[in-house]
Amino acid sequence: MEQLASWIAPIATTIAACMTAANVGTRVTGWGFVVFTIGSLAWTGYGATTGQPNLVWQNLFLIAVNLVGVWRWLGRRARLDEGARTAAEASERQQAPTLFPVSALTGTPLLSRTGETVGATVDAMARCRDGHIEYLVVGTGGVGGLGETLHALPWSSVSVEPDRIMTETRIDRLEPLDPSRWPARLGRGPDLEAGI
Repeated sequence: MEQLASWIAPIATTIAACMTAANVGTRVTGWGFVVFTIGSLAWTGYGATTGQPNLVWQNLFLIAVNLVGVWRWLGRRARLDEGARTAAEASERQQAPTLFPVSALTGTPLLSRTGETVGATVDAMARCRDGHIEYLVVGTGGVGGLGETLHALPWSSVSVEPDRIMTETRIDRLEPLDPSRWPARLGRGPDLEAGI
């Protein structure tokens, strides 16, 4: 048991950390917490068989935290995502404006009209008065957010469909944003107006 737990615990913890840190979606994050729970159970077993009560108590607490993560991401968040998807699909079939979940504005690939991925949406800035989205913040380059360059893409340059976000604007022609100082409003340069 001790030998098995000594292998399972660090492997499960490492895999779970990669799954949750990647932030690639609700389901992957939720399953990351499931794997974290397995790791915490293994650490608890290892601590019990090697006489390390602090390790046991720490991981019993982490099991509770991880179970909250499982509920939050595979239970609550998955239900919310399903509700948003259902509303978007229903709006396509009815005589009503087509809807999309605003939560899709973060972490979704941004596509060119030819279907090529040109960046990933990081966030969106909206006006308090009427909820109109002023611009998307788009990340390009880098790996997992490290080394990425941020750009502000005017909402008028974006086309949204229920399952994708597209633009004709050349992201590489937009001025890079300072990650800690986003603009209050965007200027409209000739490249943006022309949609090139």
